[in-house]
Amino acid sequence: MSSLKKINTQLSPSIEVQSLKTIENSSGNIYKSIFMVSKRAEQITQVVRGELHSKLEEFATHQDNLEEVFENREQIEISRYYEKLPKSTLIALEEFKNGQLYWRDRDGGEETKETK
Repeated sequence: MSSLKKINTQLSPSIEVQSLKTIENSSGNIYKSIFMVSKRAEQITQVVRGELHSKLEEFATHQDNLEEVFENREQIEISRYYEKLPKSTLIALEEFKNGQLYWRDRDGGEETKETK
């Protein structure tokens, strides 16, 4: 997760136009490239979601009393931090463009590797 935090601080949370040719050149097929980026984005989402749930679990109350609901400043700050992070798709696309993804082609049995 430490590498994700580095990317999150360096990566802009805004969406930028991407060249399809550069994305396609990495794997030779635009659809394969987008598929790989989407799978990596799902992995990143699972990691970030798990981290968020573990941090917010400290604040969870196990009572069913609605009258005692209150806002905790630390909980709000944690939630705002995760809301400001770039989307997992942007992180995955940046990793793909920088050659930090590893994948294996199941169809041909060939291994294709980009530096990690």
